[in-house]
Amino acid sequence: MFRLTQIHQRIDERLRIELRKRRPDWQEFARLEMLRQRAKHALNRLAGRGLTA
Repeated sequence: MFRLTQIHQRIDERLRIELRKRRPDWQEFARLEMLRQRAKHALNRLAGRGLTA
């Protein structure tokens, strides 16, 4: 869970960096956004599993 949180934070930081650029690469932004969502869903699955177990 800690590792997924770190991954999510790193992707979030890369998204912020991309948006600060004068001309952001929107394809890279979309790819990072998808990766961030996948990490978030994985965290939610783990959190849900911990509550039921």
